[in-house]
Amino acid sequence: MPEVEKSGKRLLAINNYFYRRGGAEAVFFDHMSMFGEIGWDVVPFAMRHDSNEASPWSDYFVSEIEYGRQTGLFRKAIQAASVIYSLEAQRNIRGLIEHTRPSIAHAHNVYHHLSPAIFSTLKSAAIPVVMTVHDLKLACPSYKMLRDGNVCEDCRDGKIYNVLRHRCVKDSVPLSAVVLAETMLHRLLGLYRDKVDRLVVPSRFYLEKLAEWGWPREKMVHIPNFVDVSTFRTDWQEGDYFVFAGRLAPEKGLATLIRAVALSGERLIVAGTGPEEASLRQLAGELGADVTFAGYLSGEKLHRVIGESRALVLPSEWYENAPISLLETYALQRPVIGAAIGGIPEMVREGETGLLAASGKPEDLARALRAMAAHSPAARRRMGSEGRSWISSEFSAAAYRARTLDLYASLGVA
Repeated sequence: MPEVEKSGKRLLAINNYFYRRGGAEAVFFDHMSMFGEIGWDVVPFAMRHDSNEASPWSDYFVSEIEYGRQTGLFRKAIQAASVIYSLEAQRNIRGLIEHTRPSIAHAHNVYHHLSPAIFSTLKSAAIPVVMTVHDLKLACPSYKMLRDGNVCEDCRDGKIYNVLRHRCVKDSVPLSAVVLAETMLHRLLGLYRDKVDRLVVPSRFYLEKLAEWGWPREKMVHIPNFVDVSTFRTDWQEGDYFVFAGRLAPEKGLATLIRAVALSGERLIVAGTGPEEASLRQLAGELGADVTFAGYLSGEKLHRVIGESRALVLPSEWYENAPISLLETYALQRPVIGAAIGGIPEMVREGETGLLAASGKPEDLARALRAMAAHSPAARRRMGSEGRSWISSEFSAAAYRARTLDLYASLGVA
């Protein structure tokens, strides 16, 4: 166990996973690195997992819960209780607090694994708590505001029983019942509303949506996500294809994109894997769409396939927040075609950094693909360059750091 200095600022960084699993984890790790670089002591708290990065604080991490694995009835009952209120997480974070005395806690995703029970422990220890909102869990019990492939807001105005009525969690009555019980208890105890001091909301759309659902505006702060553009190459030779990069899940709109590719006659490379891959391959074959499934890509390989594309396509059919992939595409100096839904429109300047298309409409997405393809390579590069210039200021690491430090100072951590 590392020695802890008596003085200096100390950040307790909290997230379910301690490896780069998705966009939330990218923000979590980049946030920790940023504050470590400016001289803060950074102490993580997460769940144990075989894929975790090494940490001298891992003895305090909580036991692994992976819901996709087959377990016995007793184990499932224990997991369900931990989802709702994890006593282990409370014990472990209490020990970590006593050892490190953090100046502030900044949480990311905690539900279903760590549970927001930890916020009560932090509040009892008089530690300011900030939480970054990566999805809509604070409003919608199943976190996506999505049902049967369509946007759903039936749980608004406290009608959270609809999560069970509609079997919103994997079409399962037991799982939906657990999530309903979780939401009811968390709201009754005020674990988010009363124990978290500020919510960091990366998109204005999410801030407005949470406000519509009753979250006090004074508890929310809009701080956009960031990328460090200096770490991204821009010397790419453009190819003749569009690219999608992400998980192959229904809400990502891949079926709509494949239909649009078939209608437009354009070429698409899909970088990613997921539960819809087999059906998407079948759809592409049936339509005769020119689609290449490249599998999971990361790092330089992913950067290259995006950097050499005509544009990244984000055909989402749910309320996206502030996709990191969009910022990374601009950093690679490429334009974006985005669905006009959620936080995407505020991150695409129509005709300047990319194009927008109606969500879930293959014909309109085909129009956008054809329009982007009709531009010259130089024009597409100018769009990408405009995007890179834009995020170099508004979505920069320096802007994120300054806004976050201002937030921490407002909570007495200066």
